[in-house]
This record gives sequence, C-alpha cells and structure tokens, in this order.
Amino acid sequence: MSSVFSRGRADLPTALSASGAWVTDDAGRVYLDAAGGAIVVGIGHGDRDVAEAMSSQAATLDWVHASAFTSEPVEAYAKALARLVPMDDARVFPVSGGSEALESALKMARTYHLARGEEARTVIIARGESYHGNTRGALDVSGREVLRRPYEPWLGQTVRVPGVNEYRCPNPAHPEGCAVFHADHLEKAIVDTGPERVAAFVAEPIGGAASGAAVPPPGYWDGITQVCRRYGVLMIADEVMTGFGRTGEWFASDHFGLRPDILIAAKGASSGYWPLGLAICTGELHDVILGGGGLIHGFTWSHHPTGARVGLAVLDKIRALRLIERARIQGDRLVEGLRSALANHSHVGDLRGIGLLICIELVEDKETKRAFPRDARVTERVLDRAMELGLLLYPSTGNVDGENGDYLLLGPPLTVLDDEVDLIVDRTAAALGPIG
Repeated sequence: MSSVFSRGRADLPTALSASGAWVTDDAGRVYLDAAGGAIVVGIGHGDRDVAEAMSSQAATLDWVHASAFTSEPVEAYAKALARLVPMDDARVFPVSGGSEALESALKMARTYHLARGEEARTVIIARGESYHGNTRGALDVSGREVLRRPYEPWLGQTVRVPGVNEYRCPNPAHPEGCAVFHADHLEKAIVDTGPERVAAFVAEPIGGAASGAAVPPPGYWDGITQVCRRYGVLMIADEVMTGFGRTGEWFASDHFGLRPDILIAAKGASSGYWPLGLAICTGELHDVILGGGGLIHGFTWSHHPTGARVGLAVLDKIRALRLIERARIQGDRLVEGLRSALANHSHVGDLRGIGLLICIELVEDKETKRAFPRDARVTERVLDRAMELGLLLYPSTGNVDGENGDYLLLGPPLTVLDDEVDLIVDRTAAALGPIG
C-alpha cells in the first residue's frame, strides 16, 4: 500500500522515464503526452542541457536565503526576463509556482496602494470561468466553482464579472459589441464597489483550463485597459498557462498589445524541470512599493539560485529551437487535423484556442450547446480511453454552470514533431469515438 496522499486514483500507473513528447511507465507502456502534463512541458521531456545546468548550479550554489543574499543566476534570470515581458523596467520576484505567484501579485497590488496612501483599495475584481491557483487567496480570486465549493466558508471577498468565452458569450447581442459588453460590466463593477476601494483586476489574457483556451473578442483588452486606467485599478495578467511561447508569442499579452502592471507566470517558465513561478511588476510599481517601506512578503524557496538557472536554460532552449515559431506552426497543424477528424462528431461543440493551447468542448446537444450531466462522467471516460490508446490529455470539468461541462485540453511540448501531431489527432479522434 502506498504512503502517498495521491492527487488521483489509487491505481495510478508509475512513470519511470520521459523523453521528448513521450512518457514510459513501469509496465513498459508508452504514452504520447498531448497535454504537456498540465500544459507545463514546453521544451520537451528529458532535455540533457537543462538537467546538466540544474546539476551544475546545485553543485556550485544550491540555495541561499533571499533576505541574506542575491545570486548571479537570479540576477541574470531577472535581467533576461525583463527584456521579454510586455512591461517597462520589469522587476522579477521568483517563487515556487503559479499559486504563490498570484499571492505575491495580490500583495504587490495592495502594498502599492498603501504606499500611495490609498488604504481603502482592498477589493479584487476577477472573472467567472477563471482559475488562478489553489492557495486560499488565489482560490478566492478564481471563478471555478467546482474547486471553490468545499472551501466557500473561507472565501467570498472577490467581486466577479462575466467570463470570456465566445462559444458561450453572455452578451445578448453576441457576436456584436462583445468587447464593449465586457468593458461596461467591469466599469459597473468598479463603480458599484466604489472606485476608491478597488485594487486590481485579475484575468488571463487568453483563457486556461477554466474557460478552455478561450480567446477574447477583438478589442476586449483595449476596452479593459481603458477602464482600469480611468479608475486607477491595477491590471494583473495571469500567464501561468499561456507564457513562454505556448500561444505562439512569448506571452499571450503580446497578441493584444496588453501591458499589465503585474504579470504572473509559471508552468512553461521551467518546463516542469523545477518548481518555478514568477510575479513580475513594472519598475514604477516597484519603486513606489520600495518608497513606502517595501513588500512585507516572502517564501523560503523564493529567489532560488538553482531554479533561476533552470529558468535561464529553458529560455536558451526556447530560442535555440525557435519554439515560439514552432508553437504557431504545429498549433495550426494540430487544429487543422482535429477540425478534419472531428468535423462530423455529434458531440464536439467547439474547438478553440491558439498556438499549442487547444480545447475541445464536448456537449450533449450541439444545437442548444447543452452540456452533458456531470454524472455521465464523459470526460473521465474519454481520458480512460485515451490512456488505453497511449495518449495523455488534460481534463477540465464543471465550467459551464459550476457543475456540468466537459473540456479536453491539448498542449503538447512545443518540440512536438509532425508525425507526433498527426498521431495526437488520430488517437484523440479514436478516444472520443461514440459518446453516449
């Protein structure tokens, strides 16, 4: 009997090794990783250069506490990132994952307003159909009801505006005026709350698991930016799932010319080789916070030299292999293949996404877009079938109405080859098969 408190079933297979886009278990079965784990692996499994960089750094300077020392890898990584993120004079606070990054971003926003003498600014506004992490503060900001439900007595401070999903757009006039609809709802939320009380608006530039890779309508971020600037509300861009080339740009914000005040990232930052998250703010925010006495915040493992060295090695690999361009090319190939293979599937309601972040939404009725009832366990049955076929997909459920809804996310390593993309298409179509 295992002593591990498992995140999944008790009978999970044991992974032994991984290389490229493939994972091998202890029974010798090989799986094509069409989801990069949880949309994490960008540069591929088993990269020797990154592993050697990690080993070399750990042997030289494994860790020092960030309150006592900085380190060359942390300084170099921050400087490299500052050139890539869509913000001015960026300052980087490295942590251990996306949830820690969001917690750090919230504290940055709060401390910034305190330093400016605006103590009433405590309220965060976020969207429905969103996910920003599993720590208590991050979960409160998240709009994914199925994950919030057990902990609701601890939550409830976030003000919610409609989620962004063009397949299920809440705008009565859809597809006309969707960007204005969302901007108006944000402005109303700010005004109703009291502009002097709102600290920040948190959103994913392109949706992650909760909205199923939903791309916002044209003009959405222009309108949101104007509203936030009008009322002095900070913009926090959650790029945990979309950063580091996943959508065919360094960051999803780049698709829209979005320049947030704070940006968080994780997942692809280390491609899974190290627990690494990032909270990055503009130089202006940093200086105001510093002038007000600094950020009262930190983690034991933040600013980790070995983690920073891994991050640098991943940046080098993304550039050397031209993985941002490959995400665009292979993403187009994957979408075209899926559209052809699933064109006549009676339960594929929508196929959406950008780059190598793709979602298949399954519905019981395509005409009405009615979701399957949760007790039908459609996603789980498709996942089991996919594993039998040697394919790994990433599930997301309950996002249509807080209970029902079946999404399958595909986000293979950006290194995925042509024949592997075609195999993902074939195995996905076979795994979906007849659903009843």
